[in-house]
Amino acid sequence: MKRSVAGAMCCVLIAAAGHSVAQNYPTRTVRVVVPGPPGGGADILSRAVSQKLAETLGHQFVVDNRAGASGIIGSEIVARAAPDGYTILMGHSGTHAINLSLRKTLPYHPIKDFTAIMQVANVPNILVVHPSLPARTVKDLIVLARAKPGQMTYASAGTGFSQHLAGVLFADVAGISMLHVPYKGSAPGMTDVIGGNVMMMFPNVTAALPHLTSGRLRALGVTSLKRSDTLPEVPAIAETLPGYEATAWFGFFGPAGLTADLTRQLNAEMVKAVSDPRVRELIRSQGAEIVGNTPEQFLAFVNAEIIKWAKVIKSAGVPQE
Repeated sequence: MKRSVAGAMCCVLIAAAGHSVAQNYPTRTVRVVVPGPPGGGADILSRAVSQKLAETLGHQFVVDNRAGASGIIGSEIVARAAPDGYTILMGHSGTHAINLSLRKTLPYHPIKDFTAIMQVANVPNILVVHPSLPARTVKDLIVLARAKPGQMTYASAGTGFSQHLAGVLFADVAGISMLHVPYKGSAPGMTDVIGGNVMMMFPNVTAALPHLTSGRLRALGVTSLKRSDTLPEVPAIAETLPGYEATAWFGFFGPAGLTADLTRQLNAEMVKAVSDPRVRELIRSQGAEIVGNTPEQFLAFVNAEIIKWAKVIKSAGVPQE
């Protein structure tokens, strides 16, 4: 009995200590690891939210860009960090859903080695075609592709990138065959679509917008379930192919073992941050759709995304690296 009482008291003290830490958090600078370069989507979203968190919590949230290896380098840093709330990650669909199926070995597990805190935003891609292509709607394009199986070409930033997988999913759902043309980056792929060397592409909305405005590209549909606020006149592909969705997403993670109290506190502050009018406007200017969900909702979403993209990657026959 003495052992039981002592054990119970120990648990109470540990719980109380964790609650106390959460109540006093933060007492020093928080490191926000971005597994990508400055100026990228993850970086812009991280800085917008981090600045607001610093204002409200009274301590700096410093963005640390750790690009390389499809986000693996930065993600591993956070996976191995102490679960004290002073090192967090801006993860995304690549680091926490796609890499698991693309890599033979991954130095972290996207679920087991992290604590999901909050999904910040979804960023839809957009199906664009060269103006010379005789297709003005998604339905037109599907009819054209069925008449020319395997001849319709689409560019991407590289094999396994979101633009490639959006095309794979599109072909699967539509029941068509298309030819993937991978490039070393999004810009050269876009250049070749504009030049008419490749028929179409699935870039993000922000990157495509200037070329749509100039008339160098034509938009057929966005890859989110609903229309984008940035281009409300462009239909969602799901309006033609119900259930189709292929968005890049971004969200905050801590290392595994982050206490429930601290996770809740961080989540509450992040939800407040993305509710701020200035932050919302900045996020929306990137063509992104704000989410701001609970840790439980975010975790369930990540699990579903892992399953979804594993099926797409297997269907595409993408080899593991």
